[in-house]
Amino acid sequence: QVRLVESGGGLVQAGGSLRLSCAASGRTFTTKFMGWFRQAPGKEREFVTAIRWSGGITYYADSVKGRFTISRDNANNTVYLQMNSLKPEDTAVYYCAADEGRYSISYYNSQIYDYWGQGTQVTVSS
Repeated sequence: QVRLVESGGGLVQAGGSLRLSCAASGRTFTTKFMGWFRQAPGKEREFVTAIRWSGGITYYADSVKGRFTISRDNANNTVYLQMNSLKPEDTAVYYCAADEGRYSISYYNSQIYDYWGQGTQVTVSS
């Protein structure tokens, strides 16, 4: 009943920028965290960034600190991921996720998230 839809992916050259969006719709639910994860072919899904919905505190994986920025639009139930200085190793399918706060384990653990989008492809060429 809850749907997350990512958009904004595409093909970009190294050093370029993209902004991803994730819009939530469907039944109303209380959000504790919304996060972004990514998965490259042959690799495990990895944490990228998360935002605590109440208060807007943000968290980043070391690999993207200083390059990526997560933000939210409360009125539109949307979270954004601004990606700058993109590298070929950033190539992956990017997924947004929403956590209702039922678990106490950390935001970087994908297992706490209750809802997932279908993903949007980001490809960074050399």
